[in-house]
Amino acid sequence: MTAATDPATDPATDPVTGPVSDPASESGSVTPGAEPGSVIPGAGPAPRPGERATVRLREDGPADAPRYAPEWLQLREVADAEARAALLLDPLRIRLANLPNVHGGLVVHDLGCGTGSMGRWLAPRLDGAQHWVLHDRDPYLLHFAAVASPHAAADGSRVSVETRRGDVARLTPDSLNGAHLVTASALLDVLTHEEVATLAAACAGAGCPALLTLSVAGRVDLTPAHPMDAEITEAFNAHQRRDGLLGPDAVDVACEAFGERGATVHVHPSAWRLGPEHRELTAQWLRGWVGAAVEQRPELKERAESYLAERLEACAAGELRVVVHHSDLLALSRPTGGAG
Repeated sequence: MTAATDPATDPATDPVTGPVSDPASESGSVTPGAEPGSVIPGAGPAPRPGERATVRLREDGPADAPRYAPEWLQLREVADAEARAALLLDPLRIRLANLPNVHGGLVVHDLGCGTGSMGRWLAPRLDGAQHWVLHDRDPYLLHFAAVASPHAAADGSRVSVETRRGDVARLTPDSLNGAHLVTASALLDVLTHEEVATLAAACAGAGCPALLTLSVAGRVDLTPAHPMDAEITEAFNAHQRRDGLLGPDAVDVACEAFGERGATVHVHPSAWRLGPEHRELTAQWLRGWVGAAVEQRPELKERAESYLAERLEACAAGELRVVVHHSDLLALSRPTGGAG
């Protein structure tokens, strides 16, 4: 893990140092240079020159490690915010209120922060001063996360941020020294069993809770139904588990890993519910979902192309509704004397 960036020299931590634009306003919903109708990196397999990686967990990992364009993260942010399990916030608030040594404000480490959507969702829902430490491998995304971070907590207290570039799979309790909370979105399912164990051990060692949202659950409901729905779902889930990644098994593995280390674990559904008002996101999700299934099972290609065309037509007409099931996990590790 690298040291925190210097606000005096890194524009990601100080928006005054130069002009900043929103990635969505720069290129709409399409990655610069991409063909119309192509998949935004992050929605599905879409390797191309200039693609930026975030949460690439293994330096020596496979060439198809998870990759995310800011356009994809911006496109899904509203659906993510609507889906996150707000019911988990009450037990989280109770735990945070009872942590020792939080008089100077909460310190929150956001792992694989992307463009910072978790902070924009959570910081205004928690009282008290907060300092967010934003972790990601991609300095480009860290820049946007920092300059678009919220400035005030629920009660108007100040929220500040710093950025750290590094590999979130190598966390240790020392990496989380002083942390009161660890957060992440859509992270667990791109970890391996060993990496989830490392994360659980780091949180337990630091004595801080973890709020880990939007992990894929391996289930998708499409209305109207289609005979290929189950086949595409099965192939997609197999793609999610490639190279030892946990995919839809991640929440079960995380529950076990945190539980073995003494944490109390709560899990709550956090499904995307996509209707006509989410046409653009639904279309991108469909392309990525089907693309991953075909990458896993190339023999599906011809039938999958027809399936995708039919689904995209229904989406454009406002006739398609999709429920993409996720789970949110809150792990309440036992506080330690060093927490805070």
